[in-house]
Amino acid sequence: MGVKSKAAAAILVLLLFLGSLWLHGGLDYHWDSCLKGYNQGNTLHHQLYNSSGADGAEGSQVIEGCPGQTFQVSMLLSHLQAASELTSDILLQPYLSSWDELVRFMEAMGPMVGLISNEIETKTSIIRQLALLAEADPEAELVGPDIHSINGEVTEAGEKTDKEASQHTGAYHSVRTMIWTELDQGQVNFHHQTDSGCRTLLRLHRALLWLKLFLEKLSETPVAGRLRSPSELCREAYQGTLAHHHTWFVRKAAELAFIAMPERTFFFRLVCVQNQEELSMLLKRVVQSLGEVYDRTQSALEENGMLDLP
Repeated sequence: MGVKSKAAAAILVLLLFLGSLWLHGGLDYHWDSCLKGYNQGNTLHHQLYNSSGADGAEGSQVIEGCPGQTFQVSMLLSHLQAASELTSDILLQPYLSSWDELVRFMEAMGPMVGLISNEIETKTSIIRQLALLAEADPEAELVGPDIHSINGEVTEAGEKTDKEASQHTGAYHSVRTMIWTELDQGQVNFHHQTDSGCRTLLRLHRALLWLKLFLEKLSETPVAGRLRSPSELCREAYQGTLAHHHTWFVRKAAELAFIAMPERTFFFRLVCVQNQEELSMLLKRVVQSLGEVYDRTQSALEENGMLDLP
């Protein structure tokens, strides 16, 4: 084996190891989690109308499924919108399904970036396993404020949402019910690491901001007559988000992963668009839905002092 081959092999081994540390604190958590989650009984179509409030024709445009691709942006949007169904909370099942689709997005970008998705899958499996354990425990009931206080807007739509929400008060039904339940049961420690859904959610929450910012940058218009490379944009998004929570070694591993990212035309094919204009229109809708989910999760974590859980 030549010197270059040995160097490449060494880099790959390093990335395999450090990729598991992508989300802060990942090394000590559930490496053997094999529970992949809820069986999604609902049949989500690969066509949908965006109901997130976009204006004009862009907001009502039908998004078709993209033949030959594992990642489907239409599915991602559908899950994100389902997660935001309540007035001011996030439903956990569609939230985790959104992550399933985002994992496919990362895996499509190649093996180096795909390594990052392994740790994210571990995180989503932790929350799903906790939810299943809570369902099996007859004493695992919703605690904390009345579910109606989550969606207390005095509107006709809000009142309807309240009635629907009151029928589903499982411990891991939503972000806020999970927070209240784990606080009540003492699963969250503000000074030491614990196997809690709240701590795991915080790591996913930080990663969601990175992906949101990357897609937002990918939808940008040309600067000085040129479009910046996805590698540069992803690195910039990372440096403004996850890098603040990572060690020097993990940051260097991320830099190597971003170098191996595909060119912009790859993303055209991934979502079945012809040019940057079409990509921008589509990604702006995705970013809007991601932003809604992120903002609500941020509020719930911040209100309970959970933005810096160890």
